Amino acid sequence: MTDHLPTLLEACVVVGTPSEKIQEAISNNGAPENLLLEPEVMYVLAPPFVKRPQAEREALRPHGQRRRSFLRTRREQPPSTAATTSKATAIFTDRGAEGKGGTEDVTVPTDIDLTALPQLCFPGGLQVTSEQRDEQFHFLVFTDIFGNRTHGAVMQCYRPILDSTSFCENGTGSSKFSKIFSAYSFCVISKYPYFNVLKDCLSCLLTHLRTSCLSDMERRVREFAAKLSLVPIPPHGLHLMFTLCPLTIVLPSREDKDHPAVDLDLHLPFLCFRPQKLLQVISCLLQEQRVVLFSADWARLTLVAESLLLFLQPMSWQQPYVPVLARGMLDFLMAPTAFLMGCHVSHFEEVATETDDLILINIDNGSVSTSHSNTVDIPDIPPAAADCFTQRCRSLQIHFDLSWCCHASCTDINEQRRQRREWQYNLNHDIQRTALELIVNVFRDVSSHLNYEHRVFNSEEFLKSREPTEQPFYKKVLETHIFHSFLKDRLNRKMDNYARMEQSIHSEMKMNAMVEAPCRTTTQVTQSQQKSSNLETRLIKRPNLPNLRDNQIDSFQRSTVLNRVIMFESGLRSPPKPVMVFKLPDFPVSLSFHCVQSYYSELIQQLGKAIFSVQNENPFYLARYYYLRGFINTLCSRRLDALSDFQNLNKTDTVIFPNQLVTWIVDSLHQDERQQADKRPELKRLILRVKTENEKPLVPPDDHVKKFKLPKEHMHQDEFVRCVQECGIVKDLATINRLFDALSDGIGPSKQVHPFLFKNFYTLWKETETEAQDVNLPPEVIDHLDNNESVFKVSSCVRTSHGVGKIAMTQKRLFLLTEGRPVYLEIAKFRDIQAVKTASASFLLLRIPSLHIHTSSRPEVFEANLKTETELWNLVVREMWAGRKMADQHKDPQYMSQALTNVLLMHAVTGCLQTQRPITAASKLAYFDKIKHEVPMSVSETTSETLKHKINPSLDLAEPQTVHVLLYTPGQLKCSDSTGGMNPKLWVALSGGKVVIFDAATWCKLQDSIQVGVSQLNCMLGLVQDQVWIGSQDSVIYIIDTHSMSCNKQLTEHRHEVTGLMVDTRDQHNSQESYSCSCDGTILQWDLCRLKVKQQIFLKCNRLLSIQIHDDAVWCCCGDSIVELKKNGTPQRRMALPDNLHSIPSRFSSFIVIPEQGQVWAGCADSGELCLWYTNNHLLHPSKRIILPSSSGVTCMIRVKGQIWVGCCGWSSVGGQCHGQLRSQVLVVDPQSHTVTKELQAHSDSIQTLCSAEDRYVLSGSARRDGRIAIWKVE
Repeated sequence: MTDHLPTLLEACVVVGTPSEKIQEAISNNGAPENLLLEPEVMYVLAPPFVKRPQAEREALRPHGQRRRSFLRTRREQPPSTAATTSKATAIFTDRGAEGKGGTEDVTVPTDIDLTALPQLCFPGGLQVTSEQRDEQFHFLVFTDIFGNRTHGAVMQCYRPILDSTSFCENGTGSSKFSKIFSAYSFCVISKYPYFNVLKDCLSCLLTHLRTSCLSDMERRVREFAAKLSLVPIPPHGLHLMFTLCPLTIVLPSREDKDHPAVDLDLHLPFLCFRPQKLLQVISCLLQEQRVVLFSADWARLTLVAESLLLFLQPMSWQQPYVPVLARGMLDFLMAPTAFLMGCHVSHFEEVATETDDLILINIDNGSVSTSHSNTVDIPDIPPAAADCFTQRCRSLQIHFDLSWCCHASCTDINEQRRQRREWQYNLNHDIQRTALELIVNVFRDVSSHLNYEHRVFNSEEFLKSREPTEQPFYKKVLETHIFHSFLKDRLNRKMDNYARMEQSIHSEMKMNAMVEAPCRTTTQVTQSQQKSSNLETRLIKRPNLPNLRDNQIDSFQRSTVLNRVIMFESGLRSPPKPVMVFKLPDFPVSLSFHCVQSYYSELIQQLGKAIFSVQNENPFYLARYYYLRGFINTLCSRRLDALSDFQNLNKTDTVIFPNQLVTWIVDSLHQDERQQADKRPELKRLILRVKTENEKPLVPPDDHVKKFKLPKEHMHQDEFVRCVQECGIVKDLATINRLFDALSDGIGPSKQVHPFLFKNFYTLWKETETEAQDVNLPPEVIDHLDNNESVFKVSSCVRTSHGVGKIAMTQKRLFLLTEGRPVYLEIAKFRDIQAVKTASASFLLLRIPSLHIHTSSRPEVFEANLKTETELWNLVVREMWAGRKMADQHKDPQYMSQALTNVLLMHAVTGCLQTQRPITAASKLAYFDKIKHEVPMSVSETTSETLKHKINPSLDLAEPQTVHVLLYTPGQLKCSDSTGGMNPKLWVALSGGKVVIFDAATWCKLQDSIQVGVSQLNCMLGLVQDQVWIGSQDSVIYIIDTHSMSCNKQLTEHRHEVTGLMVDTRDQHNSQESYSCSCDGTILQWDLCRLKVKQQIFLKCNRLLSIQIHDDAVWCCCGDSIVELKKNGTPQRRMALPDNLHSIPSRFSSFIVIPEQGQVWAGCADSGELCLWYTNNHLLHPSKRIILPSSSGVTCMIRVKGQIWVGCCGWSSVGGQCHGQLRSQVLVVDPQSHTVTKELQAHSDSIQTLCSAEDRYVLSGSARRDGRIAIWKVE
């Protein structure tokens, strides 16, 4: 149990030397000056300090080993034995206990090494002095074999133990020393890195020790340790405050669940090192060198080392880490592996002489050297990222006195500490953001070389994308454990601070591109850098397959591709969010069981008041208070109350839900407690869920990382698909299959691709991406190109009807770069092409192959004598032309992106098949040129006028996914701390519980998908509380916080598949009421503030599909009927399935209620008609039935601006004969004339969902064969 109940104190250890040994040593050596003794563990104090009743002890015994302090004479057990067992030996000379021979034996934490601890508490040795010395503090970090760290704060203080009189009485002769002082170390050990807090606590202990005698020390320390054991560790986002006389101490929480609490002064390294030296140190750590820190102050070693490791986040140091080495531990520096260790500066010369290949860092003078040289021959951090970091460092305000010199002097110590704490908190935030920006700038391009599906990192291509001077640094870093762990997190799509900053930088780049119109600016940047590094070539360099759109969203690519480093302004300017502080009650005077229980009861009462105060206002802090109260109830053995708190926590914030602790509580319930829990539905559901999850087989996470390697054996189609996806050429399965047909030899199942051929193809593909880099585009040419245009293909120098030059192709046009001084001459935009033909031109007695292009923009035909390139350019131009026509007709720019991909693949295929009829193979990739002859490319005029745009939510996936649900949320649901306008969002629920979010102002995807369970999602609802509710097939309602863009709440009251969500905004109290329904007929009304069920209604029906709220009535769409209920659940009316549909297996699929017209419309999944009822007539049969043209079923319906939009499915036919091709359409119905006013066709699979965007647009999403979203204008 102790592993699940986090408290501040793990153990308190007192280290020193018994007075008898001191006396013996002085007797043997004379003067005490410079006398060093061997320190010993005097005693260990560990929780629990309060004895529970026998029944409770028996209940706790099987679940965890309890720990407490003890006394035992060291002579009874050798010190070496203590380190090998879970028991510790302690000795303390208490005059009141002498001669009694009593000992107490209890267990202590097993992970505390009592053998090494005395040396670490006195790393410079235990001294006996003749004068009082000041107290000193230092800090320790212990790491076990699993990499788990434990932290300690050590206070050394000197106590008088003997005087000269006692020596004379013992026959030692006269002494000139009136007193002798011996050092004691008090070490407070915690699982959490609370360095400043533990130092403050020890400082409070010191005030009591100064006024107490030596014999009273154990009692004082025991009381001190017992009080610390009452302090719980707060969940992230809530600080705790407690009073330990005379100080008021704040226990800071973690920033999030993935990072430790930061309780040290992060500016210390900036006081010790210049930015350039600090960058050297960080570079050494990133490359996992053997690093040794030196200082004359033991405390600096740990504080600086911990700060440096925090600067590496999200990188996690994986190597041995011992920030303080005692004198007898210097042999650790001979370890052959990488490490980070620290020792006293007095050993600097010795270490530098005796060891090789060490990085020696002197904290006191800020120097960095190696053990064989005063310089460091280690690759530096890339200069662009380093310069950005240096600039940030200059702006840091790292001197408190300078910041507060204009303020009044503070006369209260706790107020002064509060001011300093607030200043340090803000400074730490700035430093962490600066360090994080450095790591992001160094590794931001890693994500573009990852294949998430196959967990592959293409390290070779990543290195090729680096500057030559940067490659030595990256070659070393890529081989480290720290980088390997980083790759695991990226491939797992971990949403940490690194991912959030990377995402914010990406968004900021897009925003700048849209606001600044950077076409001309980019040209100026290019011109300014051409002389030094030929950066104009990067203008046309594409790092991966293009992702093209015909709007200005991608315009940032030309302006920022020149610079991999961006100064991330918005995130660094924003101050840290204020964190609420909860004050614990004063510690009990007595540590008896009843006093401690009274303390916990008072704490529970305070938490109850805090819960009540934020219940309707702040769900974030509400969750934290539920967590703390559940934790305290567990300590008090109020298990049912604890489960109730954790059940409420599960509804409020699943991120901090303590699964292990709740499982332990459920397992430890007594029989009578289980019976009481069964009578409480919420607890019964929680216990059932815990048991169900525990019964599931544990599936280990897939943490492997592969480096891409070219194949060495022949590949069949499945292997070829995997290999192409791993190397990042293309993800789309259909395109890969066409590529396999182009490269493979053989027939049928025996078709395979030779590894040598694939290697050539891969090499040419990578060369194709950068082929146009040799083209020097002057500013006059760049000015003719749009913001998001890039050159992808350039011909050799040929004669054309416009002169001699090279033909260049972008994603939008063909143009000629004339020979000599390059001049831009436009050949044609792809949308203006009317015909493309191959011909031959006569020259003397030769016939030279040429290409003819007819355009609508000019009467003359463009002719180019491309010779051997003619056939390939014919394929290329025809494919781009067909892709452009498809994109324009269907308002879908992804067609153009796919056409460009096909063209680049053609180029690579023809290059690697020089002697094997390359044009025939390349023609297999001309997909759009082929289908334009097989299917009609044009759409109806009505569709073309109404269709505004198309987007593909499955763009980053290997196959299209079904769009199950769409939700549009207006701008007020935008995260409030973002810059710019409050843009609306489009939420898209795909298969497998994926939710993709688009900016509905630009239709640009905002971030990677949010995973919401693993089941199909059926419905979504946006609420004004900055929440999006999502109903799932797994019976859970998931709640996404639109600020953090994470799913941190769940509602589990439904027992079956959640099928509908609805909100009633016309509540009499001017607040929203939300309803949910499940397929079994259960309807729940929710209290949105408390997330509790206000009312439950059960409707007996076939299958409840959806609900609507109109005029204080709940309308229900069931499989066999439409039912109207009063809000109290009383049935009012029922509209049954028409008689003619009973003969076929049909059911209602959707419905619409128009209360002002007294109409109810419904559609069936297997019937191509709409049924209309009038609510003031007899409702047994429909009043009217409207036949829907070319429809075999209705899938969804919505009402927009007095119109009814209907999503239908059917089968296309030619000449009245169905030829089996699925065909879907959106029909617009006039509810007054009962006629279909528009027939819209934009999807090649059934329409799954419709949603309205402020009555201006209607969005339709289709099933996986199409998988796209169409955006329609509403008239």
